[in-house]
Amino acid sequence: MFGFKKKSESKLNWNQLTELDQLDHIAEASKENTVLIFKHSTRCSISSMALNRLEREWEDIGVIPYYLDLIAYRAISNEIADRFNVFHESPQVLIIKNGDCIYNASHNAIDFQSIRENS
Repeated sequence: MFGFKKKSESKLNWNQLTELDQLDHIAEASKENTVLIFKHSTRCSISSMALNRLEREWEDIGVIPYYLDLIAYRAISNEIADRFNVFHESPQVLIIKNGDCIYNASHNAIDFQSIRENS
């Protein structure tokens, strides 16, 4: 469906990010739980590699994971950059706490250890 492992094979229980108003929910939810957003370009082999590596390394650390297909939902990707004050990159991981992006990484810098340290 997303161009990555089926949910049953992935350690991550991805939430699809498909509506702009979900960003309000993410900001609110991040006041109680850390939220991760993975911005994925389904046309990019580096993005696929980063996603696969993240899924292989993932352990449950209480983070709520969201997946954005930025090709299909470019407006949401642009709003993420504006709302969380980050430069748009792809692939990109953002960690959201208390409504703010406290960490972001792209390309080969995306790894589970960094996410764990910053969540």
